[in-house]
Amino acid sequence: MVKLIHTLADHDDDVNCCAFSSSLLATCSLDKTIRLYSLSDFTEVPYSPLKFHTYAVHCCCFSPSGHILASCSTDGTTVLWDVQNGQILAVMEQPSGSPVRVCRFSPDSTCLVSGASDGTVVLWNAQSYKLHRCASVKDGSLVACAFSPPGNLFVTGSSCGDLTVWDDKMRCLHNEKAHDLGITCCDFSSQPVPGGEEGLHFFQLASCGQDCQIKIWVISFIHILGFELKYKSTLTGHCAPVLACAFSHDGQMLLFLLTRYVTTCAFAPNILLLATGSMDKTVKIWQFEKETLCQAKIPDQPKQFTENWSEDDVSNWLCTEGLEDLVDIFKMNNIDGRELLNLTKESLADDLKIESLGLRSKVLRKIEELRTKVKTLSSEIPDEFICPITRELMKDPVIASDGYSYEKEAMENWISKKKRTSPMTNLVLSSMILTPNRTLKMAINRWLSETHQK
Repeated sequence: MVKLIHTLADHDDDVNCCAFSSSLLATCSLDKTIRLYSLSDFTEVPYSPLKFHTYAVHCCCFSPSGHILASCSTDGTTVLWDVQNGQILAVMEQPSGSPVRVCRFSPDSTCLVSGASDGTVVLWNAQSYKLHRCASVKDGSLVACAFSPPGNLFVTGSSCGDLTVWDDKMRCLHNEKAHDLGITCCDFSSQPVPGGEEGLHFFQLASCGQDCQIKIWVISFIHILGFELKYKSTLTGHCAPVLACAFSHDGQMLLFLLTRYVTTCAFAPNILLLATGSMDKTVKIWQFEKETLCQAKIPDQPKQFTENWSEDDVSNWLCTEGLEDLVDIFKMNNIDGRELLNLTKESLADDLKIESLGLRSKVLRKIEELRTKVKTLSSEIPDEFICPITRELMKDPVIASDGYSYEKEAMENWISKKKRTSPMTNLVLSSMILTPNRTLKMAINRWLSETHQK
């Protein structure tokens, strides 16, 4: 069950978009502003509203880390904001000057896509704030965008009804007429479809449109051959345009809006909240009952080593272990995977203020199980998955000009210290260019998934 717990009525015009981070809710509006609210009590943060745009703000989204907020507007700009203080980090102007309708971060936060009314789509470097590549669709405005979970592809949707698939070099890989009267929104499920063959990764994509339909697509990622987009099914019988759709962060629930007045929806990551924005100038906060979330098919554990878990991964783990009542306490204390493994009975009592001895004992038992699993996993890592520099499992492998793969950050640090030689051969590197090794990254993720299922 879902119940309304709060209504925000601070905007002076239609609400166009809302987005969650682990601690904040962002909303944007035709009134040219972006507003930020704390999830602890839904009060507006001191530096809100954020003002820069000179026309309507169409879309806002957080970077995966939650440290940066992007907003885009009819004024032709996409703005990056520091969510700690509300300061502007960058103003990125669409090359054509056309109104920007949608923006999305890549899963690794390195790139940002902006799509405009004239059909132009720009891939920005989210670290240097510079334009990386630019392309365009043949017809219509770009109104929707979603990155695939691996981050190697993204999909755009147009007002003419076309779904277009792009790779990270802005090459158009596929174009398909998806909705006769125009697409309004699209979103990927974060979790792979079970039952994929060896070397294949399947993800679901949902799209919705003015034709009153929701369509489900399956995209397969193949190590060598690329990708394939297949139509799966249509959810029909609706009597109104479907204006928004969103998968929950665990990938198990799909929400879609069937009224022309409610314009946007967003799930909070790993907590029991949903936000909807409307043409009545309000944002409504809805809460799922704890049984609803914990009975859903949450993945057994995040598919990575515990010490690399984010705060959201720790929250997910608490839910799977029946400790959902501690989610808020752990979030307030910024407990990530590394902090989790270092918790003691003293820190649980003194720092986290968990009064129940029985509850503290249960948490410690579960943490000890994690520590044991970490030791076991570390001894089983295939050699080809270990970075030669750090001697740790690679999270973001890249290929250097010596032909060997390294952890990206470690190799960048190696090069930045003016070491122009190969860490493996000690010969001079012919080039400083590092190429993402997506095949290896997918193999590592598959191994982690299989290991955690044992």
